[in-house]
Amino acid sequence: MAENVLDLQDSSFVVQLVYPALIEKGLDIDQIAQRCNITPELLQTSHARYPHAAQRHFWQVVEEISGDPLIGLHLAEIMSLHKGQVWEYLFLSSPTFGDGLQRALNYQRLVSDASRWELERDGDIACLNIHFSGGASAELRHFVEASALYLIRYFRTLTQDKFEPRWLAFGHKAAAPPERYAEVLGCEVRFAEPSTALVFNAEVLELPSSRAEPELLRLHEQLANERLARLQKQDIVVDVRSAIAETLEQGQPELNDVAERLGMNARVLRARLTEADTSFNQVLADYRCYLAKRLLSRTDESIADIVYLTGFSEPSTFYRAFKRWTDMTPVEYREFKQAQLQARSADQAPSQL
Repeated sequence: MAENVLDLQDSSFVVQLVYPALIEKGLDIDQIAQRCNITPELLQTSHARYPHAAQRHFWQVVEEISGDPLIGLHLAEIMSLHKGQVWEYLFLSSPTFGDGLQRALNYQRLVSDASRWELERDGDIACLNIHFSGGASAELRHFVEASALYLIRYFRTLTQDKFEPRWLAFGHKAAAPPERYAEVLGCEVRFAEPSTALVFNAEVLELPSSRAEPELLRLHEQLANERLARLQKQDIVVDVRSAIAETLEQGQPELNDVAERLGMNARVLRARLTEADTSFNQVLADYRCYLAKRLLSRTDESIADIVYLTGFSEPSTFYRAFKRWTDMTPVEYREFKQAQLQARSADQAPSQL
């Protein structure tokens, strides 16, 4: 089944890295948290996940509030490099920098579903290629740039400043003169390239780790595998959501129909959803709620059309469900979201002298 970008997720670790830097920069974190729905769970729970699609909105809000076209880079300059994540310990307890890097890449999904990292070596040159799902569009520029600088800083720390990038490639266009990027990143920066890539001297891969611990490495790999297995159990939820999205306009999807679409019988699907701590009815309700709120807040679709698009046969059934989900009627929810948008527009409007 084709990958659904809307179902890709990032670890709360990503938000937890950025949030203290926002505070240090003196930005209005209350406004950022409200506009981006940053919950206490995201800031306090190491295992929480959130939709990768929210990255676009988050960085747009941060740029608007900061007025800084290079805010991703400037936040990455002051981000804390260590958050006690399992992939960090894998890196630290591996025998060499290269071995630790490859292990971290093997478990990269623990950080995000939305990118794929590949390490290549050609003679004395090594290249870390980063492929972003859905493409690294201009809307994700800050996220990509912050990630690149964070990695460079982290690699330098692990190698006692022996890691030095030769050049860095971005898929997007520059938002400032290239020399400003080079000054912050410490290397030549190329733009509008086919992909994001960090190129460095391969000899650094052989550097021994000062914290190599074989026994701890085994424990860290066991923990990483357990967490990866939990994520893999959630994959069936992504598949079911995608199948529901593809068939919802035809009416309420049934478990048997979705199971057939996924090439399994209903009993197996039910069991796999149970392993993922959910059920078919819960996944269906969650997706309907997500779609209804998105249509009400971001489109001018009539309520009657939204009833149809969310697979309900009767408006009254839709109204009852939406009230149960949000404690608001659909009309109240749309008015609430419109009022929020108008308030933000008024705050951003230039003063009239």
